[in-house]
Amino acid sequence: MLTRTLGRSDTEVSRLGLGTATWGLTTDAADAAAQVKLFADAGGTLLGTADVYGVDGRAEEIIGGILGTTIARSEVVIATKAGGVGGPRSIGFDASAKHLLAALDGSLRRLGTDHVDIWQVHAWDSETALAETLAALDTAVTSGRVGNIGVSNYSGWQLGAAAEHQIACGGAPLASVEAEYSLLSRGIEREIIPAAAHFEIGVLAWAPLGRGVLTGKYRDEPRGTRTSGFFRRYVEPLLLTPNSDAVVDAVRSTAAALGVPPPAVALAWVRDRPGVASCIVGARTSDQLRQILLADGLSLPPEAAEQLDLLSVPPIGYPERSFA
Repeated sequence: MLTRTLGRSDTEVSRLGLGTATWGLTTDAADAAAQVKLFADAGGTLLGTADVYGVDGRAEEIIGGILGTTIARSEVVIATKAGGVGGPRSIGFDASAKHLLAALDGSLRRLGTDHVDIWQVHAWDSETALAETLAALDTAVTSGRVGNIGVSNYSGWQLGAAAEHQIACGGAPLASVEAEYSLLSRGIEREIIPAAAHFEIGVLAWAPLGRGVLTGKYRDEPRGTRTSGFFRRYVEPLLLTPNSDAVVDAVRSTAAALGVPPPAVALAWVRDRPGVASCIVGARTSDQLRQILLADGLSLPPEAAEQLDLLSVPPIGYPERSFA
């Protein structure tokens, strides 16, 4: 698997990353270890996690159990996040220095390592001054516990403010911004992508399969057959966008023409968008991961990529686009 440099850092990340949001929930430790071996055998290096994934940090604990057994610590790039508070289905955010630094120590303990390669603030906290949040990130870097810092789920102005602050105060530069990006969720193209390009920040795309919608598994199901609260909150917003059916159909038809599964097409499209350093995608099983990894060897024909682009392009006008 090819790697890409993360922003202006000297850290290389595999262009597909393995997400762990389901680890400790629907993916147990044995399945997780099997996935890591499969991922590493394919040349993957980036593991994406957070201190709130699983229950009480269970996802990080599973990774810690895998390091040194299934794979050596030196063979993976660990990206984790802090600032989330609460359980996996109800998360608030606290980006105070006290909370972040305590969370980092907890992550390192669960992971069984003395440092993480990428440490990101999970989301903006309007109750905490940005300078305090970023000072905690700098403390983590200077103490040697963190290699690179980043943010996640920030808006364009928030990302710009954080990057400018680090430049002005001589702090560690932001290396990454983790944000949702898929054929069904292209909002970051309005401001996040341009801001990241301006400040030379690498984009880590989460939910590149459109929260599962782009796999096509929901396309032929009658509306209303999924009634869980999780489905309505997480999946249905993308399933019911005005052009979701057309985009899913285009992904499926492209996949059929190329002889690959639909996830490979959806992933290859995001992977090759400007500014994207890696796509972080999770799988419940090793079989699902095998389908996902097929994207690594896939280069979309230009006409197919253009068709998908035109079909899903978001409206971008004033003021994001120049007033000319």
